[in-house]
Amino acid sequence: MPKPTFRAAPVRVRVPATSANLGPGFDALGLALSLYDDIVVRVTDEPGLTVDVAGMGAASVARNARNLVVRAMYAAFKQLGGRPPGLEVVCANRIPHGRGLGSSAAAIVGGIVAARALVAGGGERLGDDAALALATQLEGHPDNVAACLFGGLTLAWTDDAGGRAVKLPVDASVAPVVFIPGTSSSTRATRRLLPETVPHADAARNAGRAALLVTALGGRTDLLLAASDDRLHQSYRAPAMPRTAALVDELRTAGIPAVVSGAGPTVLALTTVANRDEALALSRRGWSTTALDVDVEGAVQLPLERRGE
Repeated sequence: MPKPTFRAAPVRVRVPATSANLGPGFDALGLALSLYDDIVVRVTDEPGLTVDVAGMGAASVARNARNLVVRAMYAAFKQLGGRPPGLEVVCANRIPHGRGLGSSAAAIVGGIVAARALVAGGGERLGDDAALALATQLEGHPDNVAACLFGGLTLAWTDDAGGRAVKLPVDASVAPVVFIPGTSSSTRATRRLLPETVPHADAARNAGRAALLVTALGGRTDLLLAASDDRLHQSYRAPAMPRTAALVDELRTAGIPAVVSGAGPTVLALTTVANRDEALALSRRGWSTTALDVDVEGAVQLPLERRGE
């Protein structure tokens, strides 16, 4: 591949939060949400790297080549034919870290899309399928990165080509609510709680409910409570996040389709415009309860704001 030509102008990329699994769709289903991180990147003639981070995770994320956005950019530049001499990276983070809302997926996808935008013809050199495969390689699984890249509801899987996904319809009445606790959790740690095998009946039930959930989110919203029932992972992770498990049970007992968002500890309620207020009324002390929309665009390049705007 010939060496890339880099654009002189900075680029701005916006990436959404995501919720994976959605109950029964373990490691497959993902939903993009209207909570965003912004990344502004500029190629510099002077060699080196500067990273500035504001917002969520600003006190803890790396400000060097170990920064996840930068690592994703470097991986994308490698596939695009070469790295620029220097970079200035500015991250404005709104997605909470370690809460099951796809903050690492947002960093990875944002870095890849930003790197692609900085290269002349980058979209042709690194198309969406290749970008998803690279993001999956960096993240380790495709569910969050697929929803972050494409927006909306995605069904993701892996094969010999890496991560792949299709975008599925979401009814306009779907109105998610997230319950975000003040404490974080580790996806790697909670995954270790999952057993190597599960009962065949539970696996069969989950397969049916995952298929039903696609139909429910696509328009049969009256089926969301039944469709979001999970037997594959949430109960096994419950000992690591008892408050999350208790809130999911409370919401579901009240008839609200609630699930653990990703590996938790955030709780996602798959409500509709007609009944979202019921979920919001069940907010609890110690939880930040927020009504969000389904993001339908995914990762997008935005114009830079002019001074004074």
